[in-house]
Amino acid sequence: MAIVQFENVSKIYSSGDHTLYALDHVDFTLDEGKFVVILGPSGAGKSTLLNLLGGLDSPSEGKITVSGTDISKLSEDELADYRASTVGFVFQFYNLIPTLTVYENVNLVTEISKDALDARQMIERVGLGDHLHNFPAELSGGEQQRISIARALCKNPKILLCDEPTGALDSETGVMVLKLLLDMAKNYGKTIVIVTHNQNIAKMADVVIRVKSGKIRAVETQDAPLSADEVEW
Repeated sequence: MAIVQFENVSKIYSSGDHTLYALDHVDFTLDEGKFVVILGPSGAGKSTLLNLLGGLDSPSEGKITVSGTDISKLSEDELADYRASTVGFVFQFYNLIPTLTVYENVNLVTEISKDALDARQMIERVGLGDHLHNFPAELSGGEQQRISIARALCKNPKILLCDEPTGALDSETGVMVLKLLLDMAKNYGKTIVIVTHNQNIAKMADVVIRVKSGKIRAVETQDAPLSADEVEW
């Protein structure tokens, strides 16, 4: 069942007589519970697309429907509610609060999400149940990224948006993080959307959206995507 639909969506920036289309009349549909990779070079429009889907920005033209709601028409307060209830965010850099413990960083989202999951269980789910009382500085980069994923999942979002989530990690740790994200799509019904320029990650996707110069160049469905262990890193 479709959870996301972009219809003729553009994001336009103007400066004097100059007009820049960061996204140029984009159309695509995403089904629930899929592992989706948005692939393209720097400046292609990938992060703009992610920001629009995440309710961090609004389109200049077109319509974005998520779970039957046209989010392009929402007010700022309604967008804040949408971000709190529907989407989770994982970034390349982990954005953990250094003065809070692992548990406190993850449990923080229970204050903004009505359907939040148990923070301790989510931390255990990412394999770091023995680090509850550690501070971020005491963790490796891969461990911090897994905690940021636990925090995003603790919100119990329908959609998890990931902007280069393995970009700052070594290959082995990156594969571990990707396995976790893939598991959330396959076994927990989350729609995972990853923005990357890494062609290898695209081999794992159910759907690959190729973006260049603000336009969708291709939407590819893969019936038999590879697992993280099958990809040559």
